[in-house]
Amino acid sequence: SDIGSQKERVVTEEEWLQKWEMGNIGFHKEQRHPLLQKYLDVLLHGRSGLRIFFPLCGKAVEMKWLADMGHSVVGVEVSEQAVKEFFSEHSLPYCEEPVPEISGAKMFQSTSGNISLYCCSIYDLSSSIVGKFDGVWDRGALVAVNPCDRQRYASLMISLVEKNSSYLLVTVLYDPNKHKGPPFYVPESEIKSLFG
Repeated sequence: SDIGSQKERVVTEEEWLQKWEMGNIGFHKEQRHPLLQKYLDVLLHGRSGLRIFFPLCGKAVEMKWLADMGHSVVGVEVSEQAVKEFFSEHSLPYCEEPVPEISGAKMFQSTSGNISLYCCSIYDLSSSIVGKFDGVWDRGALVAVNPCDRQRYASLMISLVEKNSSYLLVTVLYDPNKHKGPPFYVPESEIKSLFG
């Protein structure tokens, strides 16, 4: 396999929480991603009022940008700190409530109602809890998922999208024998086998 030494690598939930606590979040970008700006038309297809999903959202600035355009944004993030920082950095008032179907999970929703961020493991979500989406912006999720969990992740994502949805996926290319990840190297052949 060309994913080299990464195949067995596992990053725990605790390690991700620690990255947020320590401010070790080089994966967070303060500016909108140029590829989302470039391919926005592919995501939206001229449609308005879409439901757009941000897997492993962190405090992505694009969530507010798309919500300001009139779309409904739903994200999932394991770090409560990241979720709260998103709302405070954008001066967005929000309310917080438990998610009855998921033990210990919380949902943070902007008081305007157009941004809902779930604080839990992505694998605890299902379409019965969050509904289905017209679009997905996967800027750093697939490449952050442990290689052993990719099939599970892809199956979940497929179950969360509507038939005519758009899925924008950003990956990174490099020699996986020189970097242990994350971000993990996901070859294009594997993306095709995961998502079709």
